[in-house]
Amino acid sequence: MLDEATITGYLSALGLGLLIGVVRERQRDHHGHAPAGMRTHTLAALGGAVAWSLGMPVLLVLLAAVGLLTYGSYRLNDASDPGQTGEMALLVTVLLGALALGSPGLAAALAVLVAMLLRARVALHRLGRELISEAEMRDGLLLLAAALLVLPLLPNEAIGPGGALNPQKLWRLVVLVMAVSALGHVALRVVGAARGLALAGFFAGFVSSTAAIAGFGQRLREAPGLLRPSVAAAMFAALASLLLMFPVLATVSASLLKAAMPMLVAFALVLAAGGSLGLRGGRGEEPAPTQASRMFRFSHALYFAAFMAGVLLLSAVLGARFGEAGALATAFFAAIAEVHAAAASVGQLVAQGLLEVPQGQRALLAVLAASVIARGIVAWVTGGPAYGGRVALGLAIAWTAALLATVAWPWPG
Repeated sequence: MLDEATITGYLSALGLGLLIGVVRERQRDHHGHAPAGMRTHTLAALGGAVAWSLGMPVLLVLLAAVGLLTYGSYRLNDASDPGQTGEMALLVTVLLGALALGSPGLAAALAVLVAMLLRARVALHRLGRELISEAEMRDGLLLLAAALLVLPLLPNEAIGPGGALNPQKLWRLVVLVMAVSALGHVALRVVGAARGLALAGFFAGFVSSTAAIAGFGQRLREAPGLLRPSVAAAMFAALASLLLMFPVLATVSASLLKAAMPMLVAFALVLAAGGSLGLRGGRGEEPAPTQASRMFRFSHALYFAAFMAGVLLLSAVLGARFGEAGALATAFFAAIAEVHAAAASVGQLVAQGLLEVPQGQRALLAVLAASVIARGIVAWVTGGPAYGGRVALGLAIAWTAALLATVAWPWPG
């Protein structure tokens, strides 16, 4: 008896076979041979569905038979041609037809993905053979290994004095710095120097502006002509991180957010202006990265993670030794890692009544000052004096604007 689910499965198998077959029907190999088309793939998908309904042994026999037939066709057409996309597509179609009986939605989605891959043959060949260089391939594999192999193996637990260090979180910083530098590399090649780095910097700043600034310092080492776009990217990364302070403070302490609104808005406006000035200049200073360009420097990412580990250790020692004063000192050093995290600590102290709102304002100014100093140092070390000096100057002007806004609009309470 055919129930609704079985009918849906067979219809899904029919549809996905037709879809893949249509794509293959319109393709010929470079010898002019017509591949298996609509009828073959539709029959293969329906055959897979029928074989699955009859049992696993029947499906295995069908797969073996299709494999032999595709191998014979491959040998008959051109044994010297190493391409086996059509043969693999036919076998995948059989498997998707079998899958359609149990999970028609998943089978249909995978069939669409297979059709897209088959249709994008020329673009994918060009991507793999021309657009991606050996250096980029090597760096990309290193990044994937660091993120997908090393990161899951590291313990996700607090260790060291006061439980200040977490190996997995520290390695995430390594991965993040490499990823930010790689993102800037890709953005440069796709969009260009004027806007590519700025776009990458803004979105990277929502994750970690300090890591983003370090990553763009790496990028500048590889391409010294990208000074202005790199500084603009650093400004936009800092802006993105500052924007996160608004929802963080709104959640932790709305009164502190209201009091700090003038300083935060002034800081943000200066960062946005500095980034925009970087966009207006520097066009054509540096061509797009060549195929020999490195996407990142692994050693620089390790140095940055080691620096952050030292900051966390110092913060933990101060917090454990000096109580409330240590808590403020901890927030100050946390700003070196990320400013919105430190702002959350200050907001929590205000919400708990341990600090008055004016004291919270001053603490936030101190947090912003710490972030300015830390990011300036990171920019100087990773990108050199020219990059570090400009980033530090832009951040210092933003902090000065925040101070003036606090003086001009003091907290009325």
